[in-house]
Amino acid sequence: MAWPRFLQRGSLLASFSHHHVAVFLLTFFSYSLLHASRKTFSNVKVSISKQWTPSAFNTSIDLPAEEFVFGTLTEWLRFYNKWLYCGLWIVNGLLQSTGWPCVVAVMGNWFGKAGRGVVFGLWSACASVGNILGACLASSVLQYGYEYAFLVTASVQFAGGIVIFFGLLVSPEEIGLPSIEAEENPEEDSHRPLINGAENEDEYEPNYSIQEDGAVPPVRAISFHQACCLPGVIPYSLAYACLKLVNYSFFFWLPFYLSNNFGWKEAEADKLSIWYDVGGIVGGTLQGFISDVLQKRAPVLALSLFLAVGSLVGYSRSPNNKSINALLMTITGFFIGGPSNMISSAISADLGRQELIQGSSEALATVTGIVDGTGSIGAAVGQYLVSLIQDNLGWMWVFYFFILMVSVCFSSLAIFPI
Repeated sequence: MAWPRFLQRGSLLASFSHHHVAVFLLTFFSYSLLHASRKTFSNVKVSISKQWTPSAFNTSIDLPAEEFVFGTLTEWLRFYNKWLYCGLWIVNGLLQSTGWPCVVAVMGNWFGKAGRGVVFGLWSACASVGNILGACLASSVLQYGYEYAFLVTASVQFAGGIVIFFGLLVSPEEIGLPSIEAEENPEEDSHRPLINGAENEDEYEPNYSIQEDGAVPPVRAISFHQACCLPGVIPYSLAYACLKLVNYSFFFWLPFYLSNNFGWKEAEADKLSIWYDVGGIVGGTLQGFISDVLQKRAPVLALSLFLAVGSLVGYSRSPNNKSINALLMTITGFFIGGPSNMISSAISADLGRQELIQGSSEALATVTGIVDGTGSIGAAVGQYLVSLIQDNLGWMWVFYFFILMVSVCFSSLAIFPI
């Protein structure tokens, strides 16, 4: 078995400068703060459903034009209007959607293929860490009213944004360092992703030409169509849509499910839901490391998805016991959150750093946006379907739906071997 280059050379950390560490931490916590603000909504669903006043009792005429703090001012001013909330939620989603493609592109600029699985696997825990942070912040102030959960997370996110704005270096070139393309040995085929077993680049059929003399100018951007035509982009995007549907359903509905199904207090359910994210952190890091050792990502991903079906069956039958529920929840997070983290980070970086596009950071952001955007469509559809299925058929059928989606994700990768 061929060991990955970062193990052959010794410690991976030895090749990192303090700039790499700073970029890792700043991008990690920037997305953690975004996810913390997202998690707030799922943590306060029970309180919102109890506290929202019918519009007949609304005494506010208009909101101050200069303010925008989602979920706080509307409660303080007693302004309850579903169209306003829909509009604010859409704006919130548009702003949040820019986060992931940007931070993955920045990480791709600083970290090469060597050890990418374990580096991105550990780094992709930022979403789960953000979930944990959001749950802790929300549960700590929930006693004062659900609006304070939004206020606290928004304030922390604003402060973090200032630090990121002044402290984050987008690429090594900004401080005169060579790019990762210049550092890596072309003879080692450093840009070829680990998700493809093809031995010859002639097997690819891109819809744009590449010079064969090796003197290829850096590709600054590619079109949406060209990005979709890259090997692996469409299959992994569709697979991620199914997987993110399940992952985000746990993200948005788990605390509500624990309170609604077992009758546990909302603050206790919020804290217990952290174990799903703990499983995702461990799963993403460990599975990324194994994929580096094997120098293949697809087999690790396929095995995790297969075992995810069993974990969903087990968790759907969890008894009314917090310890057992937390254990089964952690296992479920390991086999669902782990593959989700791998596709959205390490595999997206592999897809966006293919030799065909010369590792352009713009191309990486485009590919990441396609994968994550397709996943977000699946997640959005899932939230509607979960509520519809739960209202009409019950929670057990929701889990059957999750099993179906994970099975479709597994099948899509089996039908389109990459």
